[in-house]
Amino acid sequence: MGNTNVFLSLSENLNEKLSSLNIKEPTAVQKEIIPLISQGEDVVFQSETGTGKTFAYLLPLINKLEQENDSTKLRILVVAPTFELASQINMNVKSITNRKSALIIGGAPIKRQLETLKEKPQIICGSVARIVELIRLKKIKINDLFAIVFDETDRLVKKELLEETNELYNLIPQSTQIIACTATINQFTKRFFAGINNVILPNEDILTKRITHWAIYAEQRDKIETLRKFLLAEKPSKVLIFTSRADQVENITSKLKYKNFECASIHAKSDKQERKATLDRFRSGKNKILITSDLAARGLDIPNITHIVQMDLPSDEDFFIHRSGRTARAGKTGINVVIGDEFEMNQFAKLEKKLKITVYPKEIYGGKVLAPRMD
Repeated sequence: MGNTNVFLSLSENLNEKLSSLNIKEPTAVQKEIIPLISQGEDVVFQSETGTGKTFAYLLPLINKLEQENDSTKLRILVVAPTFELASQINMNVKSITNRKSALIIGGAPIKRQLETLKEKPQIICGSVARIVELIRLKKIKINDLFAIVFDETDRLVKKELLEETNELYNLIPQSTQIIACTATINQFTKRFFAGINNVILPNEDILTKRITHWAIYAEQRDKIETLRKFLLAEKPSKVLIFTSRADQVENITSKLKYKNFECASIHAKSDKQERKATLDRFRSGKNKILITSDLAARGLDIPNITHIVQMDLPSDEDFFIHRSGRTARAGKTGINVVIGDEFEMNQFAKLEKKLKITVYPKEIYGGKVLAPRMD
């Protein structure tokens, strides 16, 4: 491909939309994947979190869609494992095209979705189970599909979603272009999409090159107070705070609110509308502090998060990587902070070696975040 900008292969309309979103240069995954999808190839691709996978598949598909005159048939289907991710993809679709798209997810009123389907969307983003249900009820007609995308494939082929994903895969017309993407291609994904070209992009080492890691020591009982001092000292412009325990989400939120911090929270049990409103406020910057559990934050792509604070160290290193990767997205840099007790600091030291990251110990002193004093 040389140095050709792959965006030049897209329509003028799409290039204008990209300019308005301030996207000028394709990311590595976009350079690699846009031409393959444009040529109609089936592809399963792996690229780190935060590298621009969504636009890597949406741009070539919408480019093809916009060349068609008929705008009444369903042409593109995108499925994702969580409500948030499906909703986010749908927002991305709306940011680059005026062609109709719809969000079809489980747990939402089916009646309203049937109304939406009467408007004949050409692109549907949603959850597998609800889409399969509506195909079975003949409310979603898939005979004119030209492409299907399985986003965060590693989760779609896990035990809890495998049956529905398999059912959908078997329902789609033979001629449909198949695209799947994930941050980690595991053996289940390889088996599920056997025979499809796998493209694995080299790691951009976001974890080591673009994220600065800090460790702040605190006993369990002092953690929320340490967080309060940290927020006052660092004044992050957008911070996402993680805790493994869902009950701690509310606890941290109420204690910060009591200390007059404007903050909000989402957890797996949050009501969908409420969750969406909370995320929209955080995304737009109206709210600068969001507290969440790991489950609720799966696949969250919120621009310009400057700081991640981990109130505990997850036992699963994938969770650590996933949490950290919510910052330093799309070429930016960020700070990842772990507030931990003695046991967690020891675990963090092991993780530092394993992931080849550099962790800087910090303390909060005199209203500033500083390297520890040597007295």
